[in-house]
Amino acid sequence: MTELIESLLRGLGTGSVYALLALGFVIIYKATRVISFAQPAFMLAGVVAVTYLSPAVGFWAAVPLAALGTALLALGVERSAVRPMVGRPAFVVAIITLGVDVAVRVVVNAFIGLDVRHVGDPWGLRTLALGPVEMQQRHLAAVAAAALLVAGLFAFFRFTRTGLAMRAAALDQEAALAHGVSVGAVFAVSWALAGGLAAVAGTFAAAGASVDSALWLIALTALPVIILGGLDSLPGAVIGGLAVGVLQELVATYANDVAWLGGNVSVITPYVLMLVVLLVRPYGLFGTREVERV
Repeated sequence: MTELIESLLRGLGTGSVYALLALGFVIIYKATRVISFAQPAFMLAGVVAVTYLSPAVGFWAAVPLAALGTALLALGVERSAVRPMVGRPAFVVAIITLGVDVAVRVVVNAFIGLDVRHVGDPWGLRTLALGPVEMQQRHLAAVAAAALLVAGLFAFFRFTRTGLAMRAAALDQEAALAHGVSVGAVFAVSWALAGGLAAVAGTFAAAGASVDSALWLIALTALPVIILGGLDSLPGAVIGGLAVGVLQELVATYANDVAWLGGNVSVITPYVLMLVVLLVRPYGLFGTREVERV
């Protein structure tokens, strides 16, 4: 039982990172109807920024500064590479984001270099004992950070004029324009939010470990998350992220009991889950069901 609870707690920590990444994907998709494949690059850029800033200003100041810098980077990408493509097919814009992802990661990798880089988090691999159950402090911190940011996002979308404008544009862009909503501003804010969330998610993904050029692969796990939760559902992104994280950790813990599965089956678990969801419920658990008749 102790092993099961510890696996669940680790899964919640990992799932919190996935949830933050997935929220970025969903926010951009709801605003623009485009899946941005540049999120892995923004995550890596944010983490590397934290590794440079934390020795100078400390971890707690480095994270918001890096999130702000990554948000500005994402905003710049939206203005320079995505905004001119408004009105073009969504797959064209999606491919452009793939190019942006590769270009940004190449530049960021040059800043990683050959040195071992750390985000300078205060937790490392220390654990917190809850009776017989132990939980790594970095996982607890990830859960707390995700909860705080999710609460802030939901308050933003519910109680602020910008958030309400983003919700209106997500429902019907033409109607929102007719009521004076600046859809261009909605696009910009959505990209900036996604960039900031990616930076925070990457920081907690790298907590207790070193930063290398392969860290961006973690962001790909957000794709199964948004397929599970639904492409246009913010609650689905959160629930899907936690579910995928917990499932992955449970498989990692108990896969050794089934010898033929091998030791790394947990790595592909989210993608197997994605395939199953696409087959039985392609719009996800909480996504909007769209029917097109041709």
